[in-house]
Amino acid sequence: MFETRALSSSADAVRQAHAPAALVLDTERDFETLPPAVAEELGVLVDGLAPSSYPAAWLPEDAPRLLARYASGEFTIGMPGDGSVAWTRQTDPPVVLVKPRVQGSPEAFIDFLVAEALVQVGLEVPEHFIGFFEDRYRELDAAVPLDPNATYQIAAALYDGWVGLHTRAVFADWEDDRPALFDAWRDAGSRLEGRVSALPSAVARGETDFADATELACSAIKHGIDLPAPFAALETTAYADHGAAYAVRWAEKTFDALAE
Repeated sequence: MFETRALSSSADAVRQAHAPAALVLDTERDFETLPPAVAEELGVLVDGLAPSSYPAAWLPEDAPRLLARYASGEFTIGMPGDGSVAWTRQTDPPVVLVKPRVQGSPEAFIDFLVAEALVQVGLEVPEHFIGFFEDRYRELDAAVPLDPNATYQIAAALYDGWVGLHTRAVFADWEDDRPALFDAWRDAGSRLEGRVSALPSAVARGETDFADATELACSAIKHGIDLPAPFAALETTAYADHGAAYAVRWAEKTFDALAE
């Protein structure tokens, strides 16, 4: 299921700088969440396993089944919304997992995705949004008048945006030392600009629902793209500093305004 991935010199330099102990592995098949029996196969490649668990009280009663399972303490890796590269610190050393669905993407972009994951591992940010929101996830659920899956999507997006506020300065510093990674980061951002600027009109016309719009806007934060309202309020130092409490307050204000 897992095979050591050969890294480019640029990606390996990022590993050495940010997560020198981390293993980068290709996975045999795509996944959203690895079941325990498969995740435990990592045991032969690492020194130890330490499954995460979170209090059930942090979750609303109608939380998606996969989220409840993830929080329960079963040894699972990855969740919906993680993208083509996932990572975990439930292993010692940490592991970055590259899914087969990256095949066909430009090599420079794949390198960027791997490098991004390694930077996140090194920052020691929570592995999943439930570790970011903690008991405030119930507050977010109360603030978002949508179904549990949409609330999950918005929570994942808000967490992704918060992480992006902490990683984008690292990416911007690559211009001189790691130009290929810098160019891939900048190119990916330029491809998002038109879609992001059009979000308010797309939502107003019903072409994009609010959860999808939040996901797109928050994915752009790591690229330093200017966001339209109401997402511009997330591209702030205040959000970087205050995290989950700020995200919940943003959701409360945003949905109150949408209801008017």
